[in-house]
Parts: sequence; C-alpha cells; structure tokens
Amino acid sequence: MSHTHELFESLKIKSNLRSEHIATSVDALQDCEGALTACVAGMLSEPNVGPLISSVVADLDCADVVSATRRLLTRHAGPDSSVLSAQLEACLLACERSSRLCGAHAEHHEHCRICTETTQRCVETIRELIREIHH
Repeated sequence: MSHTHELFESLKIKSNLRSEHIATSVDALQDCEGALTACVAGMLSEPNVGPLISSVVADLDCADVVSATRRLLTRHAGPDSSVLSAQLEACLLACERSSRLCGAHAEHHEHCRICTETTQRCVETIRELIREIHH
C-alpha cells in the first residue's frame, strides 16, 4: 500500500470514489505536474526556443490545471462530484493538448518524450476516474 493510499484510508470522511483509485490518481497527477514543470525548464534551456513556445505555454497551463485537479481530488468527499467532474474534464483537455504538442518534439527532445509519456498516463488515469464518477 502506497503512503498516499494509506493516508486516504486513514481519513474519517469518505469519498464516493475508491481510496485506492484516488491515491493512484493523486500520485499520477503529481508525477505529471513534475514532468510538465521539468519539460518547461528543458524547453526554455534549448538554444532555439522559438518553435517550442506553444508547447511551453501548453505545459504551464497543464501544470496549473493538474495541480488544481490534484488538490480537489485529495480533499474530495461526499456524493456530489460535479465540481470534481468538471475539473477532471478540464484536466483531460489540458493533458491531451500538452501531450500532442510535446509529442511533436519528442523525437528531438528527451524531456518532451518523457513529458508526453507522463501526460498520456495521466490522461488514462483521468478517464478511469471520470468513468468511476459516472458509473
């Protein structure tokens, strides 16, 4: 059991989502935020940053959305998932956009390849959460 999962199991208030799934998702969102931030730093350190600007902006936007999503998911409790559901949809869009834009540079920049893989894992995790909420 991960520390995150252990933490969610210890909470007195319970979510309508499985604690194991919340923990896995929170960890995936945290990994994604870190990869996005590192990728931005990598892109900004490239000698020809001009062609990467759209990806930089997308990654910065995505990191902010992922961070907000992680915080909402961490404190989610009770049966009303409407705000979380809307945030997950926004996060899905942001991660798909970052993955697409970084993916275009992945062949030439290792940080973009890693970021693309990490945002794709996050997309899969978010889709699973959305399915669980609407199940």
